[in-house]
Order: sequence, then structure tokens, then C-alpha cells
Amino acid sequence: MSLVNFTTREITCKIVYYGPGRSGKTTNLQYIYGRVPEDRRGRMVSLATQTDRTLFFDFLPLELGSISGFKTRFQLYTVPGQVYYNATRKLVLQGSDGVVFVADSQARQLDENLESMQNLHANLLEQGLDIRTVPVILQYNKQDLPPELILTPAELDEALNFRTWPSCPADAINGHGVFETLKAISEGVLRKLSGERA
Repeated sequence: MSLVNFTTREITCKIVYYGPGRSGKTTNLQYIYGRVPEDRRGRMVSLATQTDRTLFFDFLPLELGSISGFKTRFQLYTVPGQVYYNATRKLVLQGSDGVVFVADSQARQLDENLESMQNLHANLLEQGLDIRTVPVILQYNKQDLPPELILTPAELDEALNFRTWPSCPADAINGHGVFETLKAISEGVLRKLSGERA
């Protein structure tokens, strides 16, 4: 649910990075944060309990333009990876305009990816969000690992992407695919907002 500030002429959109534990959600945000100019980003906030952590920061993108004369600002959030922190996941997901599902490409993590994807569907449904209209992109992270340990993007698409969302191979530690993923989800969110405001 984007927020419109008529005083500053800004629309703030919320993008949530979702996925299983240790798939690379935090790594994505840290990589982006480290490369967005200081004058274009807010402070990174880490809401940590003893057992889980949620990161978030906002930024003004450089090249995505405006909607009806309003600048766009994005807030990026991560959810805790473990499904047993579902209450926190639901809170973070509330009011989101788009979702990046970060899947771990390791073959041995496929069940965790599937469990987390089912959890995402259930939580969106519970919030009254239509999974068919919420912009989602799948990021297949850790594609830099040895080929014998990982599934290819095509194999991951077959296993996880039955809604034929856009997908992007990535190596978040080195930054490959990180900004491509962010650009794709940002454009999806802006397309949806432009349609709603037309």
C-alpha cells in the first residue's frame, strides 16, 4: 500500500525481500545500501530480537522517474528466514507493494524454498492481497556456487515459478543480479501504481 505525501510530492513504495533462512535477503539489502549514494538513502535499521532480525532502509532511486509529477521513494525490508517467525513475517509483509522472493539455488535447499513460497502465498492471502496482482520477482541466488551443488535457473523456474513471474539469477555477495532484481521489482511496482492512478 504505497503512501502518497502531497507536501513533498513523493510516493513511498514498500518492497519486501522474502525467502528461506540464509538465502541472501540480508546480503541483497547490504549490497544495495553500500552502493546507493548517501544523499539518496536513509539510515539502515536493524530490528533484532535474540533470535531473528529484520532490516530496512529507504532510498530515492536515480533513474526510475516519477508518477504524475511525484518522485518515488522505495522502502526495502527483509523478513526473518525461518518460518517459525511467521508473526514477524506477516507484520513486515503488511502493506507491501512488491515482493522479491530470494531462493537459495542449492539443490539441498529446494524443500526450504518451497516451504517459504507456500508461506508467502498464505500470508499474502491472509492480508487480502491477490497473489496474481502483487508484483513479484524471483531471484535465484548463489548461482556462483559449483554447478554440481546448485539447480539451474530453468530447474528453479520449473520447481518454484508456476505463476511465471520474472526471475533473475544472482550472486548477491558479488552483486551479480542484485540491481537487476531491484530494477525489475521497482518497475513492476511503478507499472501497477501507474495503472491504479490512471
